[in-house]
Amino acid sequence: MHEYSIVSALIEQCEQHALANHAAKITRVDIKLGVMSGVEPSLLQTAFDTFKLDGICKAAQLNIQIQPLVILCQDCQSESVLSERTIVCPACQSYRTRVLDGEDMLLMQLEMEQEEDEILHL
Repeated sequence: MHEYSIVSALIEQCEQHALANHAAKITRVDIKLGVMSGVEPSLLQTAFDTFKLDGICKAAQLNIQIQPLVILCQDCQSESVLSERTIVCPACQSYRTRVLDGEDMLLMQLEMEQEEDEILHL
């Protein structure tokens, strides 16, 4: 299950941002997760809840925004937004498509607190 290694890298990235901003703890982690990222959202949530217990993210809530798949058909030039994992153009049924969005996992925003309960948004 590669979600564990992904969460480990995510928490490390959060810790670096917290250190750079002199934050005492992270309270919220917002990510964008593409439909074609290869990451299962429920497994990612479970891995995050497991690995956050020992560090600066122990009080953090993970918010996952699912990014739909966006493809461009090279035959009919239509751009389609899809919620399922397919590269077939819904307009002309062509397989000659290019993925424009929906393959990535991105850290979008962190909410952190400093020692005196000052909330920082990044």
